[in-house]
Amino acid sequence: MSSKSIGGGQKILVVDDEHMSDLMRSVLRRLETDGFRPIVIAPQGQHVSGDDYETQALFALETERPAAVLLDVRFGEYDTDRFKGLSILKKIVDRDSKMPVLMFTQYAQGPYRDTAVNASLNVSASVDFIDKLASPEEVVLRLRRLIGKAPATIKIGSLFELDAENAAVYAINGGRRDLIREIQGMKLEILSELAAASYRSEGELVPFSRLERFSEGEDSRASLRVRIRELKVSLGRAVSRDFGATELIINVRNRGYRLVHPDD
Repeated sequence: MSSKSIGGGQKILVVDDEHMSDLMRSVLRRLETDGFRPIVIAPQGQHVSGDDYETQALFALETERPAAVLLDVRFGEYDTDRFKGLSILKKIVDRDSKMPVLMFTQYAQGPYRDTAVNASLNVSASVDFIDKLASPEEVVLRLRRLIGKAPATIKIGSLFELDAENAAVYAINGGRRDLIREIQGMKLEILSELAAASYRSEGELVPFSRLERFSEGEDSRASLRVRIRELKVSLGRAVSRDFGATELIINVRNRGYRLVHPDD
């Protein structure tokens, strides 16, 4: 299963003075694997301070237009920089109150936890905290959920691309995008719902209650099964594949459907 390009090329601004550590390198690799474009703030000089990170982060916020910010709470070894990230957070929110910010903190427990958490309650942005020792997979998952809305373009593995803005689905063949003309209407709506759920969290189940509005007749689930089958046939035909019951779109008995990114 491939999760590449789930992020749709969205930029993530990374503001952390430990961006060269093994831990942060793993996070950056995971972001890239999931299709995000990390923009790392890395001030140059012999005596770099938290103020330098703040200045460059705010500049990048304007010039790069990221989808979200990954921000450390603490910068440097001095007490004056212990909560520098919270100062940066406030200034980010002052400029863009809707910017999602995921904050790394070593203060998930201990005497400084309340200071870190209370600071986030004073702003109106979408702010979340995560322990800095969390796995790269969890960091990316939390970022995707924090961003919330799926991007206009979502790649489904390396075989398909959903362009929600233009209501179109493309097959990717040798680097060429071929419009799949027969996927429109309710079939397009179903695929969009499944792709958006997969973007939020790979493997996320979409319950029948969210999909049955795309069906017709008295037996809504039977009608939905027919549309899903037609959708899989249309997608398979476009890439010369025959997707089986356990591929691409899977029926989870009595619960709903989930999108599975196809193997190359």
